[in-house]
Amino acid sequence: MATTLDKPLTQDRQTTRFQALRHDAFQQSLILLSLFVLLFLTLVPIILMVFLSLKDNGQIYGRFWGLPNPIRWENYPSGYNAMVSYITNSLIYSSISVAGVVFLASLSGYVFARHRFPFKEVIYMLILALLMIPGVLTLIPSFVLVQQLGIINTPWALILPWTAGGQVFGILLCRSFFANLPQELFDSGKIDGANEFQLYYKIAVPLSWPIIVTVAIMHLVSTYNDFIWPLLTITSSEMQVVSVGLTEFTSQFGITDWGPRMAAYTVATIPLLILFMFGMRYYIRGITSGAVKA
Repeated sequence: MATTLDKPLTQDRQTTRFQALRHDAFQQSLILLSLFVLLFLTLVPIILMVFLSLKDNGQIYGRFWGLPNPIRWENYPSGYNAMVSYITNSLIYSSISVAGVVFLASLSGYVFARHRFPFKEVIYMLILALLMIPGVLTLIPSFVLVQQLGIINTPWALILPWTAGGQVFGILLCRSFFANLPQELFDSGKIDGANEFQLYYKIAVPLSWPIIVTVAIMHLVSTYNDFIWPLLTITSSEMQVVSVGLTEFTSQFGITDWGPRMAAYTVATIPLLILFMFGMRYYIRGITSGAVKA
């Protein structure tokens, strides 16, 4: 039987446990509140863009913070018709560049991860050192090189530099992921008579879809949003990309129609939203597994 001395001790333990739970609940609530505030601040520009896309200039200048009344649904056909060619160009150029980056970066990452050769670590460190160089410092040399190659105002002026520029980070992610694949799988493949390229595309690639999709998504987003390089190298409106095309959205009288322009911004984000909808699962798996492994 419990003595009278045990009852106060039990009550003290329960009180301490209740206080600890209440303290943890307060901390969790504070964290959730902070996250909601950050999420709201992140979504404010997007919500404002959608609201402005349903207004005309009179509503925007007269009632900027008010709800659209009447709603200008016709802004979206105007924005789509103005941006469809730019969006198509961006998707084509970026997709070709993504294919090149995924193939070359995964192949290079496989070689660095699964093979030994002289000066391997030195070469790898030199490649990683390129991450330390800001892109703006190589802007003029890259432009001169593209100009000397004679591909100014052609799709290759975008595809080739984008493909080359995406290699370093892609190699970093792929090498980290490939290095953690079980060696027994590759030994079994060699016993079965597979050559090195078969080991790469029959064993390494199928097991590495998360990191490959991660590299593809990150590179596609960066090239789709690129502004400075297309502005310098593409002078023809027919071959221009979406980021530059958005800045040229004006009316026939030279006045910016902000409603259709905001609708064009909204339409331009749809491809990236679709990309994240279908690739988010692999993207999260790649970031949380391959990108953080040594």
